[in-house]
Amino acid sequence: MSNESAATRSATFSELFESIANNIELAILGKAETIRLVLLCLLSEGHLLLEDSPGVGKTSLAKAVGRSIDVEVGRIQFTPDLLPSDVIGISVWDRSTSQFDFRPGPVFNSIVVADEINRASPKTQSALLEAMAERQVTVDRTTHPLPQPFLVIATQNPLEHEGTYPLPESQLDRFLLRVSIGYPARSAELEILGSQQADSALDRLRPVISTAQIRGMIRAIRNVHVAPEIKGYLVDLAAATRNHPGLTLGMSPRATISLQRVAQARAAATGRDFVTPDDVKALASFALGHRVIASPQAYSRGLTPTDVVTEIVQTIAVPTGTTR
Repeated sequence: MSNESAATRSATFSELFESIANNIELAILGKAETIRLVLLCLLSEGHLLLEDSPGVGKTSLAKAVGRSIDVEVGRIQFTPDLLPSDVIGISVWDRSTSQFDFRPGPVFNSIVVADEINRASPKTQSALLEAMAERQVTVDRTTHPLPQPFLVIATQNPLEHEGTYPLPESQLDRFLLRVSIGYPARSAELEILGSQQADSALDRLRPVISTAQIRGMIRAIRNVHVAPEIKGYLVDLAAATRNHPGLTLGMSPRATISLQRVAQARAAATGRDFVTPDDVKALASFALGHRVIASPQAYSRGLTPTDVVTEIVQTIAVPTGTTR
């Protein structure tokens, strides 16, 4: 395919991406970067971990994404007594057919909001592992596929809050990005107050893209070129996290693959059909901060895992060869 055709394809992708983002911004004010990170997660077939206080718009953001692309949004309120069957579904005996009938749980929606995920027991948290990694659910030895697109947006309270369980490393590694919505700026909060006098902006949102187009965008990301130099850069970054004295747990191979995929999505969203080092650097802290564990020495210096990742990114030599 010619460079002109490739450029046209990339421009179409970026236009669709911006149309979705701009539509969501009609309801979610002052959070442009967070909105784009959510969309990158969705298109990269990853999942998002939100660490934030109650009431900052996490559920509204998920609903706005769902209404912008016309997919179903499900919400699960995680509590200490929540059971795995409350998440994935349950088989119920049907007397009329003398067979078990599977009743799917909320995880079978395209966008699943797992609210306060770290308030549930580790057993219930693990109910999401197969769904997030393989996009399927197995119940009574029967495998049920999940829809495409499929995105889990999990919210997490700070661990110092009462009644929380730390997420295991195996589950944290299944989240592509970790971000924080944060409180709105003064101007955005004034606009939010003003909007309460009319119909909800969220209720007025209409789809701007079809599910088929979203699936096409997901496929297009896989064709974004990653030069050997960029792949080497990713591997060098992974090796540095595994050998750095400030970390006791470095990047997994899954993390390396995930960072490459979301870098491809970012390249396509900005109108390119190839990845640059800047794509990797811009996403590294969001993609890796929750996947690595800081050493006692790092904590004694007042550094968080994200701080160590940022420090590593600044020290790894950036490839200067061609990216095409």
